[in-house]
Amino acid sequence: MALSFAPIKPLLQTGTNAASRWFSYIGLGIGVLLLLCSVQMFVNIQQLMTKKEVKKQGYDFISVTKRITNDNVGQADKTQFSQQEIEELKKHPAIEDLAPLESNQFHVVMGGGTVIPFKTDIFLETLKNEFIDSVPQNFNWSLGEIEVPIIVATVFYEGYNVVAPTLDLPQFSQETISGVPFTIKCEGNGKEMIFRARIVGFSDRVNSILVPKAFLDCANKEFGSGENKAPGKVYVKTADANHPDFANLIDQKGYVVNREAIKMGRAKQTLQGIFSGLGIFGIMVVIMALMLFSFYLQLVIARSKDNLQLLLTLGYSPKWLSNHVSKQFIPVYIMVVLVALAVTQLIQVGFHYGFMFGREEISTPVHWSVILVALILVALSISANYRMVRKLVHRLY
Repeated sequence: MALSFAPIKPLLQTGTNAASRWFSYIGLGIGVLLLLCSVQMFVNIQQLMTKKEVKKQGYDFISVTKRITNDNVGQADKTQFSQQEIEELKKHPAIEDLAPLESNQFHVVMGGGTVIPFKTDIFLETLKNEFIDSVPQNFNWSLGEIEVPIIVATVFYEGYNVVAPTLDLPQFSQETISGVPFTIKCEGNGKEMIFRARIVGFSDRVNSILVPKAFLDCANKEFGSGENKAPGKVYVKTADANHPDFANLIDQKGYVVNREAIKMGRAKQTLQGIFSGLGIFGIMVVIMALMLFSFYLQLVIARSKDNLQLLLTLGYSPKWLSNHVSKQFIPVYIMVVLVALAVTQLIQVGFHYGFMFGREEISTPVHWSVILVALILVALSISANYRMVRKLVHRLY
């Protein structure tokens, strides 16, 4: 017949300090609550500050330039990217790829013909198709062709439509302006040539007038120096423009980017730091509570020393006593963690609907990682309790 612990259980409760026991329980509960809430808020920050819109191939493409100051104006080596700087950027773990924005090395004049009676000096640039947000199938050019397809920045198109009425010029929709015949006159090296141009697309990402790389390379050789000049702007491909590593890189190098693209990254880094600190504080409270509980166990064993030694003399196994004594506290540990988990869930509900007004980015139930941390805490508490009891009982044997 199996031995029962019930008859000898009262022997371990003689002279115990209930206040010390409850104080350790409350301390453990507060520490667990702080830790679970910190983990959940850390997850909330991740979900809130991760953009949900579909990005091209799942990446962000951000323009990067060097800062122009009164001290470096006219100094190409300080305002343009050297090959070494480009290679360093490519090797950074936050950057998947990089492409320079190449410019024309010759004079360009664009005209609108009879439809839009104007002429103006412009600049032409080219970029890898992968880095352009919208690339039509007909955005290509071969040597000998007289018509050049161009992609215009959406802000340029919108700006024209704003000022067109004041200049007695016609306004156009994106569909109709694609049918307007433009001319591009290229001049340089004592030569000039006029090409027909047609707008085939618009870009929200690149604020420029883009032409196929084949055309610009050929025109630079014909009308410019044809040399590979250092770019003043590059586009980087990154999995997350809000990633703190990317924001740190920009700050360290002193580069200029679209501040809207990375400001969330800095806020995310700050909030994550705050809740990481709270999480560490919660871990410290848990450790202190477990230490206090170990002192309580030592007090129980010390005050029950004579009774335990008598039980051991009567033939009770130290292992059997250790197992049954430690089992008395398992329901307490489970209850403390479950209560902390329930309170964390209530806090998450209040945060989701009271502060975030039910935003879809975050979920109402606590994240699975919070439940995992709770289970780990239960396991650690039970393990620490068992080891402590076994050690104390074996000292009496």
